[in-house]
Amino acid sequence: MRSSNPVFSRRGFSRTGGYAGFDAPPQAGGPATATAGNPYAQQQTTAPNPYATNPYAQAPADQQQGAYAPPVAPGRMTMDDVVAKTGMTLGLVVIAAAAAWIAELPIGVGFAAALIGFVLAMVNSFKRKPSPALILAYAAFEGVFLGVISQYFNERWSGAPMQAVLGTMAVSAGVLVMYKTRIIRVNARFQRFVLAALIGFVLLAAVNLLVAVIGGGDGLGLRTGGMGILFGTIGVLIGAAVLAMNFKQIEDGIAYGAPKEESWLAAFGLTVTLVWIYLEMLRLVAILQGND
Repeated sequence: MRSSNPVFSRRGFSRTGGYAGFDAPPQAGGPATATAGNPYAQQQTTAPNPYATNPYAQAPADQQQGAYAPPVAPGRMTMDDVVAKTGMTLGLVVIAAAAAWIAELPIGVGFAAALIGFVLAMVNSFKRKPSPALILAYAAFEGVFLGVISQYFNERWSGAPMQAVLGTMAVSAGVLVMYKTRIIRVNARFQRFVLAALIGFVLLAAVNLLVAVIGGGDGLGLRTGGMGILFGTIGVLIGAAVLAMNFKQIEDGIAYGAPKEESWLAAFGLTVTLVWIYLEMLRLVAILQGND
């Protein structure tokens, strides 16, 4: 089953053997064997490997024969690559957001930037190869939107953006710790549940927005009061679960020798997820302040 999540919908980022990310088994047991589960291996027993011609594809170091494990080849994705690319995309988001805040751009400009960012996100999700230029363009437009919307929220609920930033950092750190300690296990059941919850959440939010536009007011009331707090909390939890799936994708990509260019895809996935968590945190903080 191919995922609707941009992070898992690309070539090797799918599962056919029951587990999320690169056909790998549950993370507690480590990566799959080089032939049965590694989409970057030279031999395949299931689906063809889209990276079979990659000269750097090889099994993880702890599965290689012999006492000597060769160093990571320059054509393979590494954690440093992912960190560097993620730093670039998130840095551009922050710079664009700060510029939009300082310029005091109107709310209409922010929503126009959000629409362009959404289109770019869809394009990046379905391209055969990661495009650094398009990913950075997405980060820039998304940053403009975040700067405009954050300024708007700050004027109505003073300090809400900073609290949302701190909340996003806390959630990200918590998910990383729970993932590394195997408290969170990204397997087939986890992925199916998260994707179902994500689709349901997005559809319900769309219906709420449509009712609000047509009938005015708060729509179904999913963004105000007690129901808004519950809905916002669920949104943050879904974002946290998707973030764990991002970590799984990165871990498997490094273990199975994904090409270096795929680090842009990993950075894009992390950026999309962190923006999601921040926006849900921002709405949640605003509701909580309004209830004081």
